[in-house]
Parts: sequence; structure tokens; C-alpha cells
Amino acid sequence: MDPISLIIGALVVGATASMQTTASDAVKDSYAGLKALIQRRFAGNPRAEYALLGHEEDPETYEQPLKKALIQEQIDQDEDIIAGAQRLLTLVQPQQALLKKNNIKLYHAQGVIIGDYAKQTNNFGNQSKKDTL
Repeated sequence: MDPISLIIGALVVGATASMQTTASDAVKDSYAGLKALIQRRFAGNPRAEYALLGHEEDPETYEQPLKKALIQEQIDQDEDIIAGAQRLLTLVQPQQALLKKNNIKLYHAQGVIIGDYAKQTNNFGNQSKKDTL
């Protein structure tokens, strides 16, 4: 997942989760912290600030303006914001964080094994009887 999508996804998930009464303080604090980091970077840019605030209430309408603002402010290169987004997503959706461990796209692959401590032997093509004896 690219950093901009990660950040926007975390903002959506965080806003939704923090509105629920069942959300933990850790989720609420993590969301507030991520938002504060972004707000600091947007300081002095009223359009960007407005896009961030609007996105919280209407993510569909404000996704593109927010994405544009994030790119213009080069927030996709801010390690603290990316780490904050990852932390928030992990708190809200721990099962998704585990799934992203081995997020691999394969095309026309042969003999692939993915996972920890895996062992595999591959023999591709035609083997002559002499090779198998």
C-alpha cells in the first residue's frame, strides 16, 4: 500500500472507530495524534486544513482534495506520520496488520512458497530417468 493510501485509510478507520463508544483510549489517542501531526504540516494552508476537517465528516467527498493536499505537502515522505498511520491501523484492525506481513503480488510464478520457516524443493521441466536414479 502506498503511503498516501495508508494515511487516508488510517484517517477513515480512525475517525470511524473513535466515534464509537467502544473504541479504546489508545485508538482515540492514536487517531488524535495522527491528525495533529498532519494539521501541523498543513498549518498556513487553509485548503489543506479544510480538506482534513471535511474528510473526517464526509470521507467520500473530501478524499481527493485531501489526497492532493497530502501530496503537495509531501506528507508521504514524513516517517512520523506514516508510522502513526500504521500504528493506528494496527490498533483498530490487528488482523489486517498481520495479513500485510507477506503482501506479495506474483504473476506467472512457479514454485512459490511464502511464510516463516518454510522449506521447499523444486524440480522444473522434464527430468530424464538417468537424473532420478
